[in-house]
Amino acid sequence: MAGSRLERFGTVFTRVRDLMRSGVIKPSEKPIWYDAYEAFPPKRDPLYVKPHTRPCTNKQEAVPEIFYREDEVRAKFYVQYGTGPRPLDLAKSNFVSTCQRFVDKYTELKSHGELEDSALFEETGKALLTDGIMLRRRGAPPVSAESRDPLLELKLTDMLAEQQSVGADSEETTETTHTP
Repeated sequence: MAGSRLERFGTVFTRVRDLMRSGVIKPSEKPIWYDAYEAFPPKRDPLYVKPHTRPCTNKQEAVPEIFYREDEVRAKFYVQYGTGPRPLDLAKSNFVSTCQRFVDKYTELKSHGELEDSALFEETGKALLTDGIMLRRRGAPPVSAESRDPLLELKLTDMLAEQQSVGADSEETTETTHTP
C-alpha cells in the first residue's frame, strides 16, 4: 500500500511520529533528522497543495470558418436533390456517396472552364445521368404516369395467371399432336 510518495496527507514528520507511536518504528531506528525537526519545527507546515489550474475561460479564441468551393457545390446539391435514393453506407471504406460523385464530376467539368456555375451544375447532373446515376429533384414526382412502362403496372397474380394459361395452352397442343 505504498502508493504515491507525495505528502498528501500530513508531512513526513507526522507520519514518522505516528509510526513511532504505534510501534512500527522503534525509537532506536528513528531517522537522524527527527530530533532536529522536533526541536526546531518550521514556521509553516510543508503540506502538499495541488496546484489549482483551471483553463482560462475569459479568453475567447476566434476559430476561423473554413469553407471550400466543394462545400458550396455540396450545399446546392443537397438543396436541389436531397440525400439521394439510398443511405450512406459507412461500413464500407471505399463507399462513394452520390454527392461526392457529383462534386468530383463538377470539378472535372469546371476544369474545362467552358460553362458558368448554374449551367455547369445542370451539365453535371446530365453527365451523371449518362454514367448511370439518376438524380431526382427534391419534391418532384418520381416519374409521370404516362411515361411509365405498362409492364410495370402488371401485378404478380396477373402474371402468374397468364403464365398458367400459356402453360395450359402448350399442354393442349402437345396432347393433340400426340393422339393417333
